[in-house]
This record gives sequence, C-alpha cells and structure tokens, in this order.
Amino acid sequence: MRLSSLMIPPLTFAAAAGLSLVVAGFAATALEDNTEIVVRRTLDSAGFTWAEVVADGLRVELSGEAPDEARRFAAISRIGAVVDASRIIDQMEISPSEGIAPPRFSTEILRNDAGISIIGLIPTASNHAALMRRLSEIKRNPQVTDFIETADYPLPRGWTDAMAYALKALALLPRTKISVEAGAVSITAISDSAEAKEKLENDLTRMAPPSVHVTLDIAAPRPVISPFTLRYVLDEEGGHFDACSAESDESRTRILTAARLAALRSESECTIGLGVPSANWSRAVEVGLAALTELGAGSITYSNGDVTLVAAEGTASPVFDRIVGELENALPQVFVLHAVLPEPETQASDSAPEFSATLSPEGQVQLRGRLSDDAQRRTVDSYARARFGSDAVYVATRNVPDLPGVWPIRVLAALDALAQLERGAVTVTPDLVSVRGMSHVENASAEVARMLSDKLGEAEDYELDLTYEAPPEPEDQLMAPALCEAELAAIQRAEKIAFEPGSATVAADSARVIDKIARLLDQCGEIPLEIQGHTDSQGREEMNLNLSQARAQSVLNALRARRLLTGSFVAKGYGEVTPIASNDTEEGREANRRIEFRLIEADAPADEGPQDEAGADSAPQAETTETTDTETTDTGGDTGGDTPQTTDDATTPEPPEETDG
Repeated sequence: MRLSSLMIPPLTFAAAAGLSLVVAGFAATALEDNTEIVVRRTLDSAGFTWAEVVADGLRVELSGEAPDEARRFAAISRIGAVVDASRIIDQMEISPSEGIAPPRFSTEILRNDAGISIIGLIPTASNHAALMRRLSEIKRNPQVTDFIETADYPLPRGWTDAMAYALKALALLPRTKISVEAGAVSITAISDSAEAKEKLENDLTRMAPPSVHVTLDIAAPRPVISPFTLRYVLDEEGGHFDACSAESDESRTRILTAARLAALRSESECTIGLGVPSANWSRAVEVGLAALTELGAGSITYSNGDVTLVAAEGTASPVFDRIVGELENALPQVFVLHAVLPEPETQASDSAPEFSATLSPEGQVQLRGRLSDDAQRRTVDSYARARFGSDAVYVATRNVPDLPGVWPIRVLAALDALAQLERGAVTVTPDLVSVRGMSHVENASAEVARMLSDKLGEAEDYELDLTYEAPPEPEDQLMAPALCEAELAAIQRAEKIAFEPGSATVAADSARVIDKIARLLDQCGEIPLEIQGHTDSQGREEMNLNLSQARAQSVLNALRARRLLTGSFVAKGYGEVTPIASNDTEEGREANRRIEFRLIEADAPADEGPQDEAGADSAPQAETTETTDTETTDTGGDTGGDTPQTTDDATTPEPPEETDG
C-alpha cells in the first residue's frame, strides 16, 4: 500500500525532530558529565573531599558537610574559577560547632607610690568585688584603679592559688609588677638594697605554694653615696684607702689602677653607687693620686667636688707649690682644690689643746680633755649619752677658754665616728681628728671617712686607723654541712621516703620522714644541696629520667611547703644511670629506686639538666666525694599509676607504659 504524497512531508519533519531530540539529549549528558569531572577534580586538588557535586544541565549543585564556614566559602570560590558563579547552587551544610574554647585568663597588678592598678581578664567565679576589697586593704595604697574584665567560665586549675599568692606578695612589695596566670606568678620588683633583695627573695620563695610556679626578678639599685667620698693616705709604708667610691665598674678599675701606681699596699675595693658629682670623677682621682705620689707622703680627700690635699710635715715649699699648681690645672671642671702644707709645731705637745674619748669592749665611754665652757660640756655630755646610753658615759673634761671656733663641731664629729666602732678611741686637736679602733662592719673605714668629710668640711684633716674583725658566731651554731649530710643519711636508713606507685606523689605515710628531714635542714641553714632522684632500669630510659626528676622535685616541693628556705637547693633527676645495686633482682631494683641528698661543691661547674627554678642558679651542681645514699621506695610496686605532677618547669613525665624504674 503506497503512502499518500500528502503524508511524506509531515513524516519527514517528525523524523528530523526525533533525531534532534536524541542528539540534544546526548549533548546535554556529555556536558553534565564533563562539568562534574572538572569540578570534582578541582575540589579534590584543593583538599575539599567532603564536598559532593551534581551537574543538572548548566547548574552545578554542591552538597556535603563543610567543617566550618571558612572552608565552605573557600570551596565555592575555588569552583567559581572553573565555572560561572551564577551556575553554582550551594546546598552545603556546616558541621555543628563544638563550643568556644575558654579564654586565657591573666592579669597584671602594678603598685607604686601613687597606688595600685590592675588590668586583665579573670573568671567570674573568682569574685571580682572581693579582689578589689583585698587590694584596697593593702597599707598606704588607698587608690585602686580597676581595669578588670570578667568572663563566665569555670575557674582554671591553679588560678585561685596563684591569685592568693600574688596578693600576699603585693603586700610585701611597695614597687612591683605582678603577672598572674593559672598556676604561675611572675614578679618584677625593686628593693632598697642588696640585703633587702635577698630577704625578699627568701620570703617570697618560702610563702609560694607548691602548686604555683614563681618567677622572681628583683633588682637591687646601686646605693646613693652622699657625699661622694674618696680618701687615700700615703706614708713610708705605702698607701691605703680610707674610703673609695666609684660610679661604674670602669671608673673603679681606673681608680684602683692609679692607686697601684701610688704604692697601694693591698688589694682594695671601691663602692659603686649613685651621686657622683662629675662624669670625670675617675680622671680627677687619677691626677690627684699622681700628685700625691710625687709629694711622697700625705693624704688626698675627695668629698663631692671638694678636693683636699694635705702634704706631710716637712715637705719643701717650692715642691709643694709646683705640684699644687700642676694639680689645679689638671683637675676637671667642678673640682676645687684646697692644699694644706702643715706648719712645723712651735708648741710643746703637752700644751696643745686636746679632747679624747674612749670606747671599751663593754660599751663604756670616757670623755677627757678640754671643752670651751659649761654649755659646751652639757651639750657634749647629752650628745654622748644619747649615742652610747645614759649609764655608759663618764665625763672628766675641763673648761679652757680660747679654743678654736670649730672645736665643738670637731668634738661632736669625733663622737659620731666613735659610735661606728665596737671599741676604739678618738682624739681631737686643733689640726687633726684621729680615729682608731675596731668594727664588725667591713667598710666601716669608708663610712667613717664619708661622715667626717661631710661634717668637718673642706680643708679639715683627719686620720683613720680602723681594723675589721668578723662578728662573733651566735651561740646557736648552725650544724656543719658535712654533719647535716650524715644526719640525712641516718634518718632515711631508719625509714625511707615512699611514693605512690608509678607516680611522683610522696606517699601519705612518708610525711613523718619529710618532717624529720625539714627539721634537720632548718638547723643546717642554707647549705648548697642537690636532691637527686634515681630509678631502676625497668621501663624506658627517657621515662625513668623524667620520673626521677619529678620525684626529686616533689621532695623539694614538700620541703618548701614546710616553710623551709630552699633557695640553695636543687632538684635533679638522674634516671637509671647510677645504680647502687644489681637491677636483676627485686632487692637490687628496690635499692636503686632512691633519693640522695648531696652537698654541692662551690668551685665545681654546674651540670645541665632538669632542675628546679628556685635553685637553678643558686649553686653549682656537682657531687662531693661524700655521698648520702638516702633511699626511696614505691608503695606496692611500680606497675602503673598517676602522672607525676610537679610545680616546676621540668618535664612532667607521662604515665609509665612498663614496669617503673
């Protein structure tokens, strides 16, 4: 049956349309597949493997769970580089947040003469109002500036102890900056002197709780020397300093070098301090000592800018005049020279007016010689009784008219000098104040010279002959270090320190042993002592080293908690390297697990290794030839336990993975 000619065109168009649809379908599928491949490859190369891609015609649909918003945005941006951004359909989700991490709580407290200021972030639970109240109660600081912010998070471990310690330290330090973090306190302060610095360091170390790591930076400023004094005396036996002051190490070196050229008899020291009248102080001293050397004998005294050169009696006038003229021209500006050439004595020695005072070792003072009148006699008597005690003064002076006008000043200055001594005598004549005696203060000569220069004024001569004797030992003598070492051994031979199994925590039943050791060390004073930790060979070597350090530190912390001064103690772990018995038997391993107390030799170099912050630089770390093998034991064996905890910056060991050493 033949088709009608009228049906052929429609059928042709229908066939063409069907073929076009088939071709378009294949083209669309090919485009989608190619787009998915390109986008997938782009995401994989960027590490976005969590993203899923589906191409739907020209659209690119993204799905999956992004770790965070930043990663989601980065994935979209990366795809936008290969396909048009308008074609991207974002259906990705964000992983739920695990919560915001707590902030780092810290605060800084500043204290000076103007008051106290505090700034930082503290937990709400730490009671902001109570903190401000405690700060306002500190003496002499009514004004408190508050820049504190609070955050409602749990108290971090160690925060309460650290803040309590910081407030106690703040009460002791009038000028300080204290930084507080959880379990750590850093203190920067200024003390009035080297002695005050040492006392503050001891007090702050003693009061620190074991759970707080304390860092101390206390500066001791140079003393203020007023007047800035130097006095050098040269005679036929050589030269010596009665007083020596310098403004720096370099200045001190130059002065001592010049003194050696001026026949210095023995090594001397210059006090470095503040108050120098001129930057050319050392230059002025150098030219003065050179002039005195050329004279051959006499004394030269510097009191701030005043320079007094006293020649020996009998020095030729032409020589004296020439040397004085050269010295006047050589002295730097600010310094004024007063030169004295003593006149030969014309009076008999028994007719020269004289006043004398003697101080006996028992503290009794006798005043003899000449005073101007009854008013001066009453003044000297009252002054002496005020300085030495009303029952310790015996007066046997007489009134003589026509004494020099400066006589009362010279007498009172002499009594001030005598008060600096333990025993001695002073003599006052019209030309000289002479001080002789003994003191328990090493630099007493410098102090007396400075005081006489200040009170007598320029062009006044004085003579010092002072000796130093060490103060007598107190009746309650400290125990000798070697005896302390032996007694420590005896205590632990009777009863050993024990630790919790596999831990650095001192066992509760060992508190009695620690108490005995603390009482003994309190009688020993601040001896240089190394607390050594040792283990057996079981377990990893690194683990044993860390555990031995932690145990030695725990013993040190336990002693510190008993308010013992531990500034000269060092905690150090040696691990398994120094056994004292065989590790092949349980008895030998028990012996090797021990704590040893060893004296530190002062002249030995310091060993490097884990150590406690309180004693890191307090003494060199070396072993003496005598060893106290005080031992420890682990209660119930060392097959596991808690992680050792220390308050030191030493490495904290992980829990043992094997039988502990």
